[in-house]
Amino acid sequence: MQIVIVGAGPTGAALALLLVQRGIAVTLIEAAKDFHRVFRGEGLMPSGLDALEQMGLSALLEHIPHRQLNAWEFILGEKQLFRVEEPMGSKRPCTLVSQPPLLKALISQAQTNDGFEFIQGVPIKDLCWSNQRVTGVVLSDGQKLSANLTIGADGRNSVVRQRAKLELVRQPKDIDILWFKLAASPKFAADNVFRTILHGDRVFSVFHGVEEGKLHLAWVMSANEKTDSKQADWGEILASHSPSWLAEHFRNYANTIESPIRLSVVVGCCPHWHAPGVMLLGDAAHPMSPVRAQGINVALRDAIVAANHLVPLLQASAEHQQIDMALAQIQAEREPEIIRAQKLQLAEAAQGEQLRKNPLLRSLLAQLAPLLRKQIRRSWLKRQHEMRQGITKVQLTV
Repeated sequence: MQIVIVGAGPTGAALALLLVQRGIAVTLIEAAKDFHRVFRGEGLMPSGLDALEQMGLSALLEHIPHRQLNAWEFILGEKQLFRVEEPMGSKRPCTLVSQPPLLKALISQAQTNDGFEFIQGVPIKDLCWSNQRVTGVVLSDGQKLSANLTIGADGRNSVVRQRAKLELVRQPKDIDILWFKLAASPKFAADNVFRTILHGDRVFSVFHGVEEGKLHLAWVMSANEKTDSKQADWGEILASHSPSWLAEHFRNYANTIESPIRLSVVVGCCPHWHAPGVMLLGDAAHPMSPVRAQGINVALRDAIVAANHLVPLLQASAEHQQIDMALAQIQAEREPEIIRAQKLQLAEAAQGEQLRKNPLLRSLLAQLAPLLRKQIRRSWLKRQHEMRQGITKVQLTV
């Protein structure tokens, strides 16, 4: 049995490792020449940390750059609305991890197994078909690779999805974000809090990333955004929407603010993740919102469920029809968690948008915050549990 996996992100790299460790030949294809991207999600929730532990990979984190979050805080105007300490009832706190070294480590482990091939820097051009079944891929250099099963784990702009003509149903509104890096404040280094700040009709989040001495900042763009992101005085803009201690930092370190990158985040889900001979997983099947860092976590859980269903069939050299039936079972098992997580993400984003658009509501909430803080905090905590722990049970059984 020969498996081709397109995309060496968290889904593709983790699934490739699980398969080759169990004696299944895998060719992993990555279009990019390296693993560095403008943006890669860093947040491992308890569900993602549990997935790595089940794969026997917890020790990897000790050898790659990582940083724990200490708390989550919401600031309205200049006043704290509420703060919640990690690990919020979980065994482990949310941990930020640098994806490039994580992916390199997963692939290095896969390369210690026979039957693993890694092709990097060569994108796929098309799929191969025979009798209405996908039988492999065509690379941009003209090379054709045959496969009993092709897995598209090539992200939210998946070429595999496009070539297989699998529809992506997008949420009505994409999320546009300006992504910044700048010098970190010692306050963040000592107490790494993910702060979301709503000031007037502006909202942004800031935290200390994995990279030493660097703050990450996500500025949510409004529909009528008029700021010239390249020419704006971001030090002053950010300061004018921040509590005094953070405003001082933005002004003092304005010269370290890197030119922002605009991210247009597509969110949605495919009604069908598979066709004969081909399966989509991760962002290729269900691109996630950045709200509460779900992407990497559901990706790792996708890999575990796919391995559970596929390994016994591939080890037994099952008929193609049996493999195709398993693809439907993988979607059926994973889809409820994805749909629920995206609904929770959408609800949280909608709540923030309602506050952003309604000055009267913001004013009332700011005035009543001392009285309502415990109730607001409790409501937020309740919503986070599923997104942190996972919504369905995922257990590696092969």
